[in-house]
Order: sequence, then structure tokens, then C-alpha cells
Amino acid sequence: MNSALLVNIFRFVLLLALQIIIFNNMNFLGYISPFPYILFIILYPVNGNKSGLIIASFLLGLIMDMFNNSGGAHATACLVLSYFRPSLFKFAFGLSYEYQTIKLNDVLTPERFSFILLSVLIHHLTLFLLEAFQLSFILDTLVRTLLSTVFTIIICIITIYLIKPNKR
Repeated sequence: MNSALLVNIFRFVLLLALQIIIFNNMNFLGYISPFPYILFIILYPVNGNKSGLIIASFLLGLIMDMFNNSGGAHATACLVLSYFRPSLFKFAFGLSYEYQTIKLNDVLTPERFSFILLSVLIHHLTLFLLEAFQLSFILDTLVRTLLSTVFTIIICIITIYLIKPNKR
């Protein structure tokens, strides 16, 4: 097996286990729910198999739905994020992002931060809109999206720097 595939499988299992064991039990003030499991989709290699990303994103969301009993909201949010991921790369890094070697676990630059911010925002907005599914809860949904996005970004950046390989 390819080493990149093994790293992605390990990342998939580890982030999913951390989300289910630790982060699903966190709910601050009823509005803040961290979802750092989407780091799998964010950190997936730029030139990786795109259909593999779609399938893995669906499985990631489906497993989250099974543990949260959320009826497909996580699977849909993960699929939306993986679908818009190439567009987010083009927006954040420019048109020639496929030919560059972009590693999101390097030093945090404005381009990397904007990519992570937009990715988390799209995922959370989709997720919370599907959970509420009523227009009368739009203000509550926007507040939950904003607060959870900030908290998830903080956790994601800390996690990226914790798993960052040493440059010796």
C-alpha cells in the first residue's frame, strides 16, 4: 500500500475516534459544538483521488450520523465541503494551486487560514441549517455557526501544529 494512503486511513480513524470520544461530549453554552473531524477533508492531499475524497467524506459523515443520530446532516455537510474544496483552493491559493505543493500543515499563512476558515464555515453552515431545517431558527443557526466555527478553527489549528512533522 502507498504510504499516503496509510496516512489518510490513520488520519480518518484517529480524527473520527477523537470526535466521537471527546468532542461529541463537548457543548458549551448550548451554542458551541466543535467538529474537528473535518480536518480529514481539509488535509486531504491536493492532488489526491477526488472520487476517493468524495467516498471517504461520505463515510466520515455517515459514521458521524450513526453516532449522533442526526439523520444524514453530517454526511451532507461533509459531501458539500468535499465538493466545494477545489473551488476553495482556487479562491485561497489562486488558479495554479494544483501545480503548487500546498501543505496545510506548514506555517499558517493568510491563504491557509482563509482556506481553513471557509472550509469550516461551509461545513458548519450546512450542518446547522440541516439540523434546524426551519427559517424561524435562522438567527439561532447563524449564532451557532459563528461560535462553533471559531472554536473549531482554534482546535484545528492547534491539531495541525501538534501533528506537524519536525523539519530536521
